[in-house]
Amino acid sequence: MTISVFGLGYVGAVTSGCLSQIGHPIIGVDVHEPKVRAFNEGHSPIVEPGLEEMLQTASRNGRLRATTDTSEAVAASAISIVCVGTPSLPSGSLDLKYVTLVTQQIAAAVRQKNAHHILVYRSTMLPGSTRALVSAHLADLVQSGLLQVYYCPEFLREGTAVADFREPSLVVVGTGDGQPPPSPAIVSLFGGTPSVLRWEGAEMIKYTSNYFHALKVGFANEIGRLCKHVDEDALRVMDVVCQDTRLNISRYYLRPGAPYGGSCLPKDVSALRAFARQQGLNLPLLENTQTSNDAHQQQFVQLIEQNGKRRIGFIGLAFKADTDDLRGSPLVAAAETLIGRGYSISIYDPQINLSRLIGSNEQQIQARMPHLAQLLKPAVEELIENCDVIVVSQRCVPAYIFQACATPDHLIIDVIGWEPLKSLPCRYEGLCW
Repeated sequence: MTISVFGLGYVGAVTSGCLSQIGHPIIGVDVHEPKVRAFNEGHSPIVEPGLEEMLQTASRNGRLRATTDTSEAVAASAISIVCVGTPSLPSGSLDLKYVTLVTQQIAAAVRQKNAHHILVYRSTMLPGSTRALVSAHLADLVQSGLLQVYYCPEFLREGTAVADFREPSLVVVGTGDGQPPPSPAIVSLFGGTPSVLRWEGAEMIKYTSNYFHALKVGFANEIGRLCKHVDEDALRVMDVVCQDTRLNISRYYLRPGAPYGGSCLPKDVSALRAFARQQGLNLPLLENTQTSNDAHQQQFVQLIEQNGKRRIGFIGLAFKADTDDLRGSPLVAAAETLIGRGYSISIYDPQINLSRLIGSNEQQIQARMPHLAQLLKPAVEELIENCDVIVVSQRCVPAYIFQACATPDHLIIDVIGWEPLKSLPCRYEGLCW
């Protein structure tokens, strides 16, 4: 299957070389004639282990050539992969002028070709970019069936890009509706077993991955500065931290939902932040972790309030399931705020027995919600019957109860991403989805 690759920079060169190695004839396309000449001679425009040899082999075998002519490349290929650059503007925003220009050129070439074609965006673009490009330049081709459009982000590290392509750590395919692509060629093009999302989701995964990498580097360096200040070996500390693959290096804390709470995280974040201030250390990531959590708490309360309903029910009040610990609970904080604003609050949590609360757990709830006993409901059916908005933060109620009791007038606010709630015969709002 002949593939045209637009943009012969880092991503385009590696993509061309690796696809040619598995047997695809490649037509490279670039506006810079020196790059085109180098490609036609089998030379790599970048330094990357293993790439030069692949390009030379493909060139000798007649599987690699390059051109500056978009129409020629599209006419001779079944798939076009866009790998052109998306540089930053002085404001920090993304500049899509090169992607837009290539999109316009490919659209004109497909209309001239008048035969089915597949377009794959691989350039890094912000969520919504692919849909905007399709709407502005490709809508007629997509609607007529002449063109299929996908967004497949790359996860290639400089210096190991060839190895990353051959054994991808992540493969993502974005489609317009999030459904698997009808073309099996797309599923197999970049190897692995792809995760299929809407265009926006695939675009978001690229930025999420890169931002997470940047965040990890920043976090490790701030811990490193703190360790150095107390004369401790930061490499040893982080090495031990990374040995915990159940919690630290895992998906455990990476599920969007409620703000963090409990007896440990708020206290320890606050203590380490105060310690860094006392020592005169500038640790912006650590300093603003609580600020980020506070902003999420505010968004949570706003989500409850924005519908204008005054009778609010909480299913689950402890900071997480299977505990009665109310210390630092974001649900307690939300209920406390709403009570102060005159809302009627009802609570159902089968784990909470006020007679069993002791120590700081009891003291905190007595200080923040002294009338909790009057708000607790013995049966969830009673809560649902007497509330208009139901905040679900725990799976302590069988899903069929909601199915039986919820009405079209109810609003369910889902804090935990519980799939059965999305199909209830009532309005649904997710905290993060």
